[in-house]
Amino acid sequence: MRVLAYPANERAINLAPPAATMNPFRPASFATLSERYGDKYKWIALFILSLGAMAGVLCTSSFNVAVPALARHFGLGQDHVQWTMTGFLAAMTVAMLPTAWLLDRLGFRRVFLLALTTLLLASIAGFFAPSFPLVVAARIMQGAAAGILQPMGTLALMRLFPPEIQGRASGLLIFGIALTPAVAPSLGGILLDHFGWQAIFLLATPFAVIAGLAALCLLPAPPRSKAKPFDWFGLGWLTLSAIALIECVSSLQHSGPASPWTLGQGLLVIAGIGLYVRHARRTEEAIINLRLFEQRTFSMGTLVAFAYGFGLYGSTYLIPVFLQNALAFSASAAGMALLPSGIALVVMLPLAGRLADHFPPQWLTLLGLIVFGASFLIFAALGGAISYTAIIAATVIGRLGLGMILPALNLATLRHMAAHQLGQSAVIVSYARQLGGVMGVAIMAVFVEWRETIYGVTPPGIHTAYAQGFLFLASVFALAVLAAAFMKPAR
Repeated sequence: MRVLAYPANERAINLAPPAATMNPFRPASFATLSERYGDKYKWIALFILSLGAMAGVLCTSSFNVAVPALARHFGLGQDHVQWTMTGFLAAMTVAMLPTAWLLDRLGFRRVFLLALTTLLLASIAGFFAPSFPLVVAARIMQGAAAGILQPMGTLALMRLFPPEIQGRASGLLIFGIALTPAVAPSLGGILLDHFGWQAIFLLATPFAVIAGLAALCLLPAPPRSKAKPFDWFGLGWLTLSAIALIECVSSLQHSGPASPWTLGQGLLVIAGIGLYVRHARRTEEAIINLRLFEQRTFSMGTLVAFAYGFGLYGSTYLIPVFLQNALAFSASAAGMALLPSGIALVVMLPLAGRLADHFPPQWLTLLGLIVFGASFLIFAALGGAISYTAIIAATVIGRLGLGMILPALNLATLRHMAAHQLGQSAVIVSYARQLGGVMGVAIMAVFVEWRETIYGVTPPGIHTAYAQGFLFLASVFALAVLAAAFMKPAR
């Protein structure tokens, strides 16, 4: 009996080990589960992994509506409160880097369950956190767990599914991951208005519990394998660079661009990157292999992923804050204004997945970037005069563009990579997207705070400040469009 429609994958994703057992909570082998469920088993495994990734993404996007409430509760400005977002995203970004090594060493099942357990414990700790530093610490723990969960589905997709159906499989994987940023603000807003910002920490727990129980029953036992040594030095230099970069951006507001602290952080960024490049050139097993960037499609796709993450997370942060601070919406009303865009995304994703199977994914990515970027121009043009209908229209347009990008971008970037490069390549693309997200949140928070000091925090000045923020986001997508235009491999 045929185990998989796309052979050679069992070994590639560490799904192949000892004897099966009838206990549903004890792992069977990959071969046994494939015989039991047939060709649909790879879809079952992908669904479980995407459910875990959804729990992680919920922790990201649901917290955006809590920024104004946290600022009031702890008496802090946006440049400080944004650490609940940038701390999360920075931890998420750094945790992605050892994921491929952890999967080789422990297998999908153990890594997945470990990440979900960490996510649950961090969510409970955040709910009971009595001070802002502890809130940030809980968010960092959540981010580390989410960072491990995020690339697992993409790696399984590229290795389990043949190229002719990878678009449809990508649509399933991305469906929940993309839907949650659109729906989570409305759920988070309702929780915030009725139970306080602490309740938002618990939003992802049901998904994590369901994904964990499903994994116990349906993900296979890991093989006994020996992982290669991990590049801890490389991880250290990249972590130093990422943290220094975030603090450098944040200090632009509270310390000024010419302050010794800001300049010192900038020097740390340069030093960390330089030391990593030097290290990577001398190490065969570098955490990010610089030779991968010699391929034009991959290097341009990674740049697009960074810009896309910047715009996605920057806008997911900025829109709820704009609706509450500048337009005086309640948290739940701000979240509900974004709900129709979630429905639009639901409709778009299956169509986009099928389109990615029939049309060059780089051109779908290009079109999606244009549409997504255009949605910010609506906010920028109307500013404080934007109506409820226009808010819905702009966010719907943005999510339609997002729906086109999501299934196509990974395929456009990774489809031409050799099989032995897929693990690290998938992690690098996820890392670039998340690093872009970290910078998007940090820069937009500082940028708007800066513009508010110039124009004021009352209308119409505050409307101008946010309008310029949305124009900034549109310009980032314009740069992403340029990079996407060069993604097609040279002939």
